Amino acid sequence: MDRAKITELLEPFLAHDPMASAQEPENAAGSSSERDLPAISKSLLECISIYIDLLLRWNLRINLTSIRQPEEIVTRHFGESLFAAWHLFPDPILDSNAAVIDVGSGAGFPGLPIKLWAPAIHLTLIEANHKKATFLREVVRTLRMSDVTVFAGRSEAFAQSRAGADLVTIRAVERLSRTLPTVADLVAPGGRLAVLVGESQISGLKGLLGGFHWNEPAYLPLSSRRTLIIGRKESRSTTQ
Repeated sequence: MDRAKITELLEPFLAHDPMASAQEPENAAGSSSERDLPAISKSLLECISIYIDLLLRWNLRINLTSIRQPEEIVTRHFGESLFAAWHLFPDPILDSNAAVIDVGSGAGFPGLPIKLWAPAIHLTLIEANHKKATFLREVVRTLRMSDVTVFAGRSEAFAQSRAGADLVTIRAVERLSRTLPTVADLVAPGGRLAVLVGESQISGLKGLLGGFHWNEPAYLPLSSRRTLIIGRKESRSTTQ
């Protein structure tokens, strides 16, 4: 896919400074123009282009995503994932070496784009579907990504024998009451849980998980109902 077109499609997702909301109201106006917005590097564009080609080819054989058009793949998958990446790692160099788990990775979103954004993180992708897990390994191999582990199993099995992570991400949550408690157990005390979820699911999410302090939801560009919400786990969890 043309690199200039990819850049154009991604710009709305990187046009709002996530640090602006933490500033005082009188200083927030115009803050995005005062701080340089992130540049989309040539290497990142090259990786995204290769990734899209792989995704389209594999999608002919296995159902990785219902989205078939390359432009929509850029916005719905890469755009939303990089939106989350910038909010989670505003400075990828300073915010390095974090242990990150992406649950239910599917075709790799948001986990792999977050890794492309912040290359120093230690990333684990959890995907129970073995064909999808094979695709994830192929992306990692093709893009020559280091420090990425693909766990071909369920999060419950992973959680039984692993220490908690600094950050856990999950997207397109279904069956909240069944999924989220296990996902929350993967978060280390003081760590973060980032959920890409519909606006209507936010209250249910908060109700299911005690022991987390939640930021205000950030609404995804080009969508009026999809959000990113980030919770920090208490250092000493009160979850029963």
